[in-house]
Parts: sequence; structure tokens; C-alpha cells
Amino acid sequence: MFEPTPQNSGKSGPVIGLALGSGAARGWAHLGVLRVLAREGIEPQIICGCSIGAFVGAAMASGDLEKLTHWAEALKWQDVVSLLDVSLRGGLIKGEKLIQFFERNFVDRDFSQLDRRFACVATELETGREIWLREGSVAQAVRASIALPGLFTPIVRDGRLLVDGGLVNPVPVSLCRAMGADVVIAVDLGSDMIGKAWRANPVEQVEETSEGWTERIFARLGLSINGNGNGRGPQVVGAEASLPSLMTVLTSSINIMQVRIARSRLAGEPADVQVSPRLAHIGTMDFHRASEAIAEGEAAVASMLPALRYALGHAVPGVGA
Repeated sequence: MFEPTPQNSGKSGPVIGLALGSGAARGWAHLGVLRVLAREGIEPQIICGCSIGAFVGAAMASGDLEKLTHWAEALKWQDVVSLLDVSLRGGLIKGEKLIQFFERNFVDRDFSQLDRRFACVATELETGREIWLREGSVAQAVRASIALPGLFTPIVRDGRLLVDGGLVNPVPVSLCRAMGADVVIAVDLGSDMIGKAWRANPVEQVEETSEGWTERIFARLGLSINGNGNGRGPQVVGAEASLPSLMTVLTSSINIMQVRIARSRLAGEPADVQVSPRLAHIGTMDFHRASEAIAEGEAAVASMLPALRYALGHAVPGVGA
């Protein structure tokens, strides 16, 4: 799709690539990973992202990472809902409000203007092809990469109808390699996701709300997906009452798909170091729980520091000091 960047380019030490995986609200864990890497003096020259990994990666490549971290940590569920513009075609959410906010506050520039090399992954809906985006508008590329089917509407870019890159390459190690990375650090957000909706969750940390984000969105449409007889939905009795909600089925199915795809891709295209935060307790749209996700990211990468130091050796100044 494009020629690899010449490796090392006269610099001492390996070219470090960072592959930031998909995972919706769990993606705030990337912020914790990046915080610890910076503390350890590990500075990736190449950043590749998929879905929320593209969102965070773009902020890092543009020098807006600290600003994004402060914003994410301050988010409340009311703020999340305010950024959702409901759609009746192609997905529940248009995504225009989110991207306009992103353009105004974080990234509103061309790929060529970024501080670091950056690219993200999307999927062509018509053919199923993996599309690598690294030219033109960063915000529009990120919008394509985060277009989770059924949730965000697809986006047309260069004549192609694009959706979330997690359908084909949830943790884009291969893209990092193609761009010239010698050492790739991958962050996989889905390692413990399968079955999470059916595991006990003794501490439910939903602040100030008696109904979930999905009910709020459907309420805007005058619909209800409440299957237990509470609220506005019709009474459901018998065996059907024990069935999970529509969104539980949808998000669990997407989790299974992306976990299986990620495991397959990572087996064939392994990273040099893989960081796997434990994030099953964070819901798909729990963007207001950034502090928890960031802490999980910090803990996960801290446990992998010996492997990082081994992979990087003594070529990166400050590592292991």
C-alpha cells in the first residue's frame, strides 16, 4: 500500500512502533500505557491505531496527549451523552459532534503536519478490505477508524464507504512494520473480554444514573429496549425475561469477533512486546470511567517493563536507568 520508511535512518537505536488496539471506552487505557512509557524514556517514532487507538494515537502524534488525558479524566456520563448525535441510517450515532469537538480541541490538521509518523486502520464496507489511512485529514481518518458497525454511521472517504478497522486488524502491528518499525509494542484491549457480560460484577460503578447510556439513546428515538418490565418498555415475562438486552448481545458479539480476529492476527504478526490491560469491567460506552481505564493501562505496562527493556536492549537512552 505504501513503501516502508527506511529503518533507523542514521539514528542510533531501533525505530520503535506503537500499535494501539481497538476497544471503545476501554481505549482510555492507552493513556495510562503512554504515560508509563514516557516516564521510562521510551518514545515511539511510529504510532498506528485502530478505532479508539486511532483517536488516542492521533492526539499523541499531534502533541495533544496531555490535553486529551485531562479531558478524558474530567468526563462525566452527561458529557458523553451530549456528544452523541442520534442517526436513523447506518448506525445509532452520526459521530459528527464527536469529530467536530475533536477537530476544535485536539487535531485539525493534515497527516504531514503531525509531530510523529501516524497511520490508522479502517475497513472498506463493500469489499471487506483493510484500508491504511495516512494522508489528508487526520480527523476524518480517525472518524473512519472508529465507525463501529451498528453504533457509528460509516463515512465516505476517497469514494470508499469505511467502517471500524477492528473488523480486520484490531491491533495494527502489521501497519507498524510496514512503516519501518524495528521493535513494535502492541496494546491489546480485549484479552479478557469474552464472556464478560455473564461474569459477576460485584462493584457496579455507574455514577448518578439509574438507566444505562443505551436507554438514553433509544429514548431520544421514542423507543425502548428495556426487557425486564421496568421503565417505558413493555412487560416481559417467562423465559424471555432472562435473556440479555439487545445491546448486551450486540456488544458481546462484537467483542467475540474482535478478540478472535486480534488473536489470529497477533499470532501471525506478533509484536515484540504485547501489553494487555484487564478491562472487562469497563463497558463499551463507559467513557466517563477514564481514571479506572488509565490505571489499568499503567499497571499492565508496568508489569511488562522487564520485557520492554529486554526487547529494546541498551539502544534507547534512559531505558532501565
